[in-house]
Amino acid sequence: MKETVHIEEPKLARFLFASPAAAPIWLLARLYLGYQWLHAGWEKVTGTEGGWHLTMTSQSWLTNPAGVKGFAGYALTNTKGPHAAVNYGWYAAFLRWIEHSGGFLAPVIAVGEVLIGAALILGLFTAVAAFFGGMLNMSFGLAGVAGVNPVFFVIEVMLILAWRNAGYYGLDRYVLPALGTPWKRGTVFEKSPKVASLAA
Repeated sequence: MKETVHIEEPKLARFLFASPAAAPIWLLARLYLGYQWLHAGWEKVTGTEGGWHLTMTSQSWLTNPAGVKGFAGYALTNTKGPHAAVNYGWYAAFLRWIEHSGGFLAPVIAVGEVLIGAALILGLFTAVAAFFGGMLNMSFGLAGVAGVNPVFFVIEVMLILAWRNAGYYGLDRYVLPALGTPWKRGTVFEKSPKVASLAA
């Protein structure tokens, strides 16, 4: 008869990724990262730089694809040589497609960055927001842009691992128990027991 072996998480992992006591750490990470994403997205939405402008310019990514096409075009200048910043041929082909036909992605990226930032700040679907943020950071990194992307990506991976407690000081504290997970339904989807009616 085969025995099932259960390997427990290390105490440090349980503390960081499951304990409410570690939630303040993830709150700080969420607020920092969320502000950065929200600000970056807001600049793209309004077409402005620096500050929080309420007016939308002609450079807004919602109406003008020049920003995302220019980004792709600039990245394509770094595809030459054995140690090129853009080192994968398939991604260079993807960038060429964006430069010529991917203008519709501009508003998707702009609004997506705003939503990622807002979700992280509010602690709503924290792991999902961190996942999509990580996907964008990975995309920027593959395009040869280092900058803050590696640091952001590491924080986002940690937030995904801490999905159980990263939003404890946020809306996830109430939303996750209500909606549940793919492997455990939440209180909203629990069937209420049927009450048998007595015939008169």
